[in-house]
Amino acid sequence: MRTRELAVSGAFEFTPDVHADQRGVFVSPLQEDAFLAAVGRPFPVAQTNHSRSARGVLRGVHFTTAPPGQAKYVHCARGRALDVVVDLRLGSPTFGAWDTVDMDEGTCRAAYYPEGVGHAFLALADDTVMSYLVSTGYRAERELAVSPLDKDLALPWPVGVDFVLSDRDRLAPGLAEATARGLLPRYADCARA
Repeated sequence: MRTRELAVSGAFEFTPDVHADQRGVFVSPLQEDAFLAAVGRPFPVAQTNHSRSARGVLRGVHFTTAPPGQAKYVHCARGRALDVVVDLRLGSPTFGAWDTVDMDEGTCRAAYYPEGVGHAFLALADDTVMSYLVSTGYRAERELAVSPLDKDLALPWPVGVDFVLSDRDRLAPGLAEATARGLLPRYADCARA
């Protein structure tokens, strides 16, 4: 398992070894020893999530209020996606920074995102399946979003894609508005999680 620290403090990319033969493929996208070595603490799984998207579907930038926040471990089980993490934690040394992870079913690359950061992805192929392990269960009142098309964030979406967004994501505030409205989590609260 190879790891890479991302530009957002506390976020990591994990690339496992893929074992292929005439039968198919075997891979372990999450390996505790590698995770502990990179992150320094175990990942408590409270829920698993699964989404399937057509090419051009853009989901996010989603985050959960803190406390308690929600950490995520994400990988692409089928298809291909451009996965994005954005630091939304007020007071973070990397506030406003973002990074990307190219995910597909061949590499089984995964990413860990700590509490308080935003997550988005763009499906680059039909029937793209994303699998999430999350540290807290779903609570609708704690789920918020920042616009994935916010010009101030300037996320690196490919040019020429006709994005398919939910109404929630289309109407989400930009980073400046979310900050002004007091919607963003505080780094200190997330660090305690």
